Amino acid sequence: MKKSEKNVENTVKGVRTSVHKRKHHTRQKAIQFAAEEAAKGEILLTESGGFLEPDDGETSLQFNQTDIKANVDIASAAKSFELKLENFGPYRCRYTRNGRHLLLGGKIGHVAAMDWVTKKLHCELNVMESVHDVCWLHLETMFAVAQKQWVYIYDHQGIELHCVKRLNRVSKMEFLPYHFLLATAGETGYLSWLDISIGEIAGQFNTRLGPLNLLSQNPYNACLCVGHAKGVVSMWSPTVREPLVKILCHKAPMTALHVDPRGQHLVTAAVDRTVKVWDVRKLVGPLQSYHFNSVVGNVAFSQKDLLAISMGNVVEIFNDCIYNTQKKPYLRHRFSSHISNINFVPYEDVLGVGVKHGFASLLVPGCGEPNFDAHEANPYQTKTQRREAEVKALLEKIQPDLITLDPTKIAQVDTVKLRDKIEAKKKLLHVKAPKISYEGKNKMKGRGGVAKMARNKKIVNELAKKEFVKKVKALKESGGKNKILKATKPASALDRFLPKK
Repeated sequence: MKKSEKNVENTVKGVRTSVHKRKHHTRQKAIQFAAEEAAKGEILLTESGGFLEPDDGETSLQFNQTDIKANVDIASAAKSFELKLENFGPYRCRYTRNGRHLLLGGKIGHVAAMDWVTKKLHCELNVMESVHDVCWLHLETMFAVAQKQWVYIYDHQGIELHCVKRLNRVSKMEFLPYHFLLATAGETGYLSWLDISIGEIAGQFNTRLGPLNLLSQNPYNACLCVGHAKGVVSMWSPTVREPLVKILCHKAPMTALHVDPRGQHLVTAAVDRTVKVWDVRKLVGPLQSYHFNSVVGNVAFSQKDLLAISMGNVVEIFNDCIYNTQKKPYLRHRFSSHISNINFVPYEDVLGVGVKHGFASLLVPGCGEPNFDAHEANPYQTKTQRREAEVKALLEKIQPDLITLDPTKIAQVDTVKLRDKIEAKKKLLHVKAPKISYEGKNKMKGRGGVAKMARNKKIVNELAKKEFVKKVKALKESGGKNKILKATKPASALDRFLPKK
């Protein structure tokens, strides 16, 4: 035995055999190597996030948007603006995955797409009917609008590309970027998944849980989280007609829910004025439970786990509220009209708020991820990069069958254990002899009978049973090397003239 192995045996405690001690030592070395490589990779992350740091005797709650805007650089101050659109609200807002483009949808029929950083308008149209929700597709050149009756798909110039009549009376939409699926929840209680790459429905069924008005996707496993009027949150996959999981989150009807961008935590709100934070990976009791003075209408998580909630015309942002109970919010802002929708901008310290009379962009220091992966989401991508990214995404498209509650099981190998093989062989030795389906010929009157046909059938089955018993005995004597074959008639050269079964 080598000296290194002896040292391993002396240092590792609680492990009996030397083989397992060496395995434990190898595993620890791999973990240490991964930690060192991750530390080296952090050198390339040049940007760092920052929060408001109040002085002694001050709180971050006393700073309003005017104070924040006056103390930041010109580029950041330009990201705080307000659009007054009084005739077509309330508005819903959506951002692309790279956080560069904004999509607005007014309840009365106004739809607009724009680059909110440069304030360049892509298109603006009036669909002349009610708009229930808007959603970007895999690129900023296509977006979907859930209108009064059906779902329409437009390009970035406002030209109608498709009218999907199979998706009717849709109230909420989500897009799964790795599966190219447009998930919709309807007022009739139907959940649907539309594969936009081939234009086919990947799954559509009735949840039998009433109208669906609350929908959020889990980015970790691509499951849909749906909130219901009974305070229950259910998770769905397009290949399973029953919910994968049901959680009783509240004892009152739910008003809002959202899953954080990492797919680890779920926040829910109900009519009883409570907001609860759950761990989606465990689903055992809420991590935090907050009680407010009024009903919470919208909730949203940021990339840095900041939680934004809206109550009437007030929006409050909480910091570090998942594992630690917070008594005061991080920031607060009051509007002159009712808030209808809130969304954090990816990779930016900005919160988008859709209100009854327009849209507002608020500065929230520390809410966005400062470092981005250009292969995943690039806010500064060119047309060539966008085209190449679309082709690669289509080649790496994931099938809807792989949407499960635990995506790590897909990479596992289903190996058959030796014990299972032995048990299967034992069961095989005690299998009953198969019965032969014998049908006698119908002869002319006086030349046959039912009794004769039954006697012939009995003889055929007894012969087949004897043959099967002989093969089982031969298998036992040979130690299981031979295989049990079904009792069939011996092959003949005339079998090719028999009718095919």
